[in-house]
Amino acid sequence: MAISAATFTFVADLVHRCSGIQLAAGKEYLVEARLLPLARQAGLAGVDEYVDTLRQVPHGAENDRVVEALTTNETSWFRDFTPFQALTGQVIPALRRDHPALTSLRVWSAACSSGQEPYSIAMAMLDAAPGLKVEITATDISQEALRRARAGRYSQIEINRGLPAAMLVRHFTRAGTEWEVGQEVRSKVAFSQNNLLEAPPPGGPFDVIFLRNVLIYFDPETRRRVLRRVRGVMRAGGFLLLGAAESTLGVEDVWERVPAGRGTLYRVNALGAA
Repeated sequence: MAISAATFTFVADLVHRCSGIQLAAGKEYLVEARLLPLARQAGLAGVDEYVDTLRQVPHGAENDRVVEALTTNETSWFRDFTPFQALTGQVIPALRRDHPALTSLRVWSAACSSGQEPYSIAMAMLDAAPGLKVEITATDISQEALRRARAGRYSQIEINRGLPAAMLVRHFTRAGTEWEVGQEVRSKVAFSQNNLLEAPPPGGPFDVIFLRNVLIYFDPETRRRVLRRVRGVMRAGGFLLLGAAESTLGVEDVWERVPAGRGTLYRVNALGAA
C-alpha cells in the first residue's frame, strides 16, 4: 500500500529542513522503500504508522535515522573517471605552476558516502604524485556511511564497481570475503561528519574540493549557500570539481569555468576573490 500524501509531505519537509535535499513529487516509492525497514524495526505495520510516531516527537533522535536513510546515495570507485584524470593531469600541474614550491595538497571530499571517492583520490595521488604530501578531509552527513568508510572494507561487488585491477593489487589486501584498503591510502584520509548546510569542516583552506553529485538535490538558494561556504574555505587559485550534471552557472557567477577533457573545473574569479 502506498504511503499517504501527508506522510510524504512530512518526510520531505523533514529531509529538506535537516539536509537541504529536495524530495520532489514522485519520490513516494523511495520514501516507502527506505523507511519501511525502520518501521518494521519499530514493530509497526507500515510507513504511515511510523511517521505518525515521529510527529509526536518533533525533534526526536528517530528523525536523524529518517534523514540518514534518505540521504545515503550510490557511489563507486573513480566515479565518471574524468574528474580524477583532471586532478592528476590538469589540477596538480596548474597548482605547481602557481606555487613552484608546492609540497603538500589539502583536499575536501564532501558528501563522501562510504568512502570510495576519498580513497580513489588518495590512490590517484599516490600513483601520479608520490612525492606530494596529501591530506584529504572526507565528510558526510550520514554516521552509518562514515562508519563504513572508516572501516575501509568492501565486498567483491563493491570492488567491481570501477576499481582498476592494478590498483586493487597495489592498495588492497584480502580480509576474509572482503577487501581492505591499505594503510598507506588510509593514512591520507580523515573522516568526519558534516552537514553542508552548516559550517565547513576544519582542515582548510583547501586546494581542491570535490562536491560531486550533491548540488542536484538542492534548490537554487541552497546551492548558493553551499557554494558560498565552499568558496570561504578554498585557497586562492584552488579548484572545485562538481558532478557531470552540475554547474555554478546561474547559481554563483564568481566561478570561472575551466575545460577539462569532457568535463569542467571551477576556480574563483577575481570578483569572487575580492
